Amino acid sequence: MNEARKIRAIVVDDEPLARRRICKMLARDGEVETVGECSDGYEALAAVEEHVPDLMFLDVQMPELDGFAVLERLGARPLPLVIFVTAYDSYALRAFEVSAVDYLLKPFDRKRFAKAMERAKSRLASERGGELTARTLALLEELRAQTKHLTRLMIKSGGRAFFLKVEEIDWIEAEGKYVRLHVGRESYLVREAIGGLEAQLDPKKFLRVHRSTIVNVDRVRELQPWFHQDYKIILHDGTELTLSRSCRKKLADLL
Repeated sequence: MNEARKIRAIVVDDEPLARRRICKMLARDGEVETVGECSDGYEALAAVEEHVPDLMFLDVQMPELDGFAVLERLGARPLPLVIFVTAYDSYALRAFEVSAVDYLLKPFDRKRFAKAMERAKSRLASERGGELTARTLALLEELRAQTKHLTRLMIKSGGRAFFLKVEEIDWIEAEGKYVRLHVGRESYLVREAIGGLEAQLDPKKFLRVHRSTIVNVDRVRELQPWFHQDYKIILHDGTELTLSRSCRKKLADLL
């Protein structure tokens, strides 16, 4: 890499304090120029398009469009070198270790950050963009292959925290950047995007039946024709949900 040209970096994290911390550390490095700060996945897509960065610090867990979804949408073009910023457990971290893509496990210190930057500079100097893209996309496939479906969720409600078995959920709806879990007569708001939660659920038991709705297939009682070739889903408790045409065959196959 030409020494006169600085490494162009963008920082993507939905937590303002986390973004500022990374930017502050980057500001101490004379070889790096921070060209973008993004608070969500959609801003990240726009920043990559505009700035064509060499390096991207990418938070894995973000509402609505998470880090992996960002990379999937960018997959048709050369990707920047990615340093994932993550709170993933050790099982998933093995996939990061196997790949040539680096990660920072929250909370990280300056020493670990410096090590990640050292690796990044070495790879940017020795590898072509196509090789970096191939490594990143290989990581995505590795993580998909290792995915363990969620069996329970931590719920915080009314000043208490408890574990909810996923099998107890009747249906899930998007509520802004979060999701609401419907469990019998109760409902709980969870700080997770519907797409991110969908990716963690067993697709044989939970199906996205509409852009804003996921249903537990075991709770479905019947399907009823509705308007414009759409269907209504009737759950065992009488709840009525809309089934989009594109999802009708998937649900029929599961049932």
